[in-house]
Amino acid sequence: MRVTKQARIRSSEAADTIPYLMELELVDRSAKISKDGDFRLVPITSGKEDELIRMGYELVEGPAYTMERRRPQERIMEELSDLPEEAVSALPMKWEYAGDVVILKIDGRCLPYKERIGETYARILGAKTVCADMNGIAGELRRPSTETIYGGETEAVRLENGILYEFDVSRIMFASGNIDERQRMKELDCKGETVVDMFAGIGYFTLPIAKFAGARKVFACEKNPDSYRYLLKNIERNGVSDKVVPILGDNRNLPGKRFADRVVMGYVQKTSEFLPKAMEIVKRGGIIHYHDTFYVNDHKERIESVFSEAGRDCEIERIREVKSFAPSVSHYVADVRVL
Repeated sequence: MRVTKQARIRSSEAADTIPYLMELELVDRSAKISKDGDFRLVPITSGKEDELIRMGYELVEGPAYTMERRRPQERIMEELSDLPEEAVSALPMKWEYAGDVVILKIDGRCLPYKERIGETYARILGAKTVCADMNGIAGELRRPSTETIYGGETEAVRLENGILYEFDVSRIMFASGNIDERQRMKELDCKGETVVDMFAGIGYFTLPIAKFAGARKVFACEKNPDSYRYLLKNIERNGVSDKVVPILGDNRNLPGKRFADRVVMGYVQKTSEFLPKAMEIVKRGGIIHYHDTFYVNDHKERIESVFSEAGRDCEIERIREVKSFAPSVSHYVADVRVL
């Protein structure tokens, strides 16, 4: 019998923690998860042991009770191999986890067989619900275009960087590609600061800043009522009710002038339309974290141009690529100090 390293995770935390570790590809999916009293013993992918230790988990050695050794992609392809060739070739080989919910980007060639595809992915991936991302996100409120193709429970809790995010995958987008930026917000030094998050969503940046970065107060503005409802839940869930002031409405209606030490503008494509309000509320010497999409070859010049027209002297301290957005286009964030 094979012996493997296993992470000891409290059973009360397993529903949130195990899907998160799976998403990070730290769990050996070829071995079964077992119980030890009040703990789950989760087999760890070979070579990832140090990463689990750095995350604070206790590791033990134990027998690996082998499950199906083949990769889930191989099993999915085999089980659905009787579908028409054009559908099999379009089956998604990547997916996202949100708790017990799996989200697939599904091709139109698969739509006639979506119920069977949903059931197969749910069974092989151990999901209670499978949702298909049909057309990405759209509109000012950034609503996703999803369809439930297996199961019915679309609310999920995602654990990321020490933050619990509760949301409904059928109504709210979760930008998994922004994980490094959310981690960066967690590591900022915001001690004693007043922060305004102009596009708070369910708390993507608000929560790490409030919980870990030392901010005195975070004003979290959100226009989408669905997102705002989960923002309230997540503020409570993460124990930051004393620091976060949630605001339902258009951030351009925020009262006050030059009171913010830091402004987060976590929006893309139309961010410049909201920059006048950011300039109105930020203090002299304050920082604006400005997100937007630009062509990769001229992003620096475009950002400089946006701020040169903003009406206040500014200094761009840093620009970093968050993720690829489209061919030759990337999502960038600029840290800009207002002088």
